[in-house]
Amino acid sequence: MQVTQVAAEGLVRQFKVVVPAAEIEDRVTSRLEDLKSRVRMPGFRPGKVPLGLLRKQYGKGVLGEVVEQAVEEGTKKAIGEHGLKPALRPEIEITAFDEGKDLEFAMRVELLPEVPEVDMKAIAIVRPVAEVDETVRREALERIARSRQKFQPPAEPRPARAGDRVTIDYAGTVNGEPFEGGTGKDLAVVLGAGGTIPGFEDQLLGAVPGERRVIEVTFPETWGEASLRGKPARFEVEVKAVEEPLPVTVDDALAKELGFDDLAALEKAVAERIEADFKAASRLKAKRQLLDHLAATYRFEVPAGMVDIEFRAIWEQVEREMKERGLTFEAEGKTEEEMKAEYRAIAERRVRLGLILSDIGTRHGIKVEGSELQQAVIAQAQRFPGQERQVFEYYRNNAAALEALRAPIFEDKVVDFILQLAQVTEKKVSPQELMRGDEEEPAGGESAAASASTAAS
Repeated sequence: MQVTQVAAEGLVRQFKVVVPAAEIEDRVTSRLEDLKSRVRMPGFRPGKVPLGLLRKQYGKGVLGEVVEQAVEEGTKKAIGEHGLKPALRPEIEITAFDEGKDLEFAMRVELLPEVPEVDMKAIAIVRPVAEVDETVRREALERIARSRQKFQPPAEPRPARAGDRVTIDYAGTVNGEPFEGGTGKDLAVVLGAGGTIPGFEDQLLGAVPGERRVIEVTFPETWGEASLRGKPARFEVEVKAVEEPLPVTVDDALAKELGFDDLAALEKAVAERIEADFKAASRLKAKRQLLDHLAATYRFEVPAGMVDIEFRAIWEQVEREMKERGLTFEAEGKTEEEMKAEYRAIAERRVRLGLILSDIGTRHGIKVEGSELQQAVIAQAQRFPGQERQVFEYYRNNAAALEALRAPIFEDKVVDFILQLAQVTEKKVSPQELMRGDEEEPAGGESAAASASTAAS
């Protein structure tokens, strides 16, 4: 078997592999000889079937197996002899072969790049933190109480005003035609809460039980159902009840309604939840800073094949979301080519970050323990009550799905490791600033977990 490198450009290596016809024939003969002891044919004792007869009956199948094995061995030899680290499975093309002649095939392999070592101690991160003070706790409790707002009819009948709950039956049309979801009964609308089409609640102000009204609104361009966006609609409404809100109280009764012993227990649970949310938000912002730093500081060529895979996954999600929301490229103000270029840049960033995180994890022996993976599977199973067994079976028999759980765990462990060594300075901010969402990266956000996992495996 002769392996010759014929091209080397960037991260791509190309080889020509030749397996002599004599070697192929020896392998076929050896395989047929092995079959003699196991094949039974009428008229022949076990092990006495003529080789020519075996070749006639099984030769093509055996030849196919031999060629496949030779290609695999040739590929491994090229990789081993040249000390290569493939980024993806090599591409193979058989360029010449016929029975009794040499087997020749071309091999193209894309390599993992040399990732520069990251100076983690030189990384400076400003980690925002916020205090869970009395104001934050009180506002949270009041939001909980308002979410369970109770209403009752006013002592004396009166027209509806802001804050009231109005119960209605309604029938809507667009261009004179009914539309799906446009008709309903006993809909409770809190006036001023903004839970309906803009302008709808305003036209219920002053209504009294038993009154019929015609409400005309225009669906906003952001409406969930694409076919209704920007279209005027007409609703015939019957007002069935007008109720006023009762005072919102944060007390033991509210706590017991929520399953707690008393208000103190509810306050403690709310404070713990807020603290956990603040810690998660703080870590997420620190992680984003870290990934931004790594992506901007460490630039190197990344395997185009890995970028292609990441881009396809992102673009499939983009197309699916656009279809579900009824969006078009024109509505987004960009051409398809412009959007693809943007998402390809995102894919390249993710791959680069994945390679960096993978390299750091490998250098420092960071691994996902079996117990950590097991906890992740258990967490998934808990999401589907009554189907836990099926979930466990799914992950037991699906390596790709299990890897999808392993990847983000690995990423988080590497990120936490870096943050322990980096220069992290805490900066006190308001709860509003801490919880304010940064501009989201389209199509799945920032995570480099999938790419990191691919590179690490």
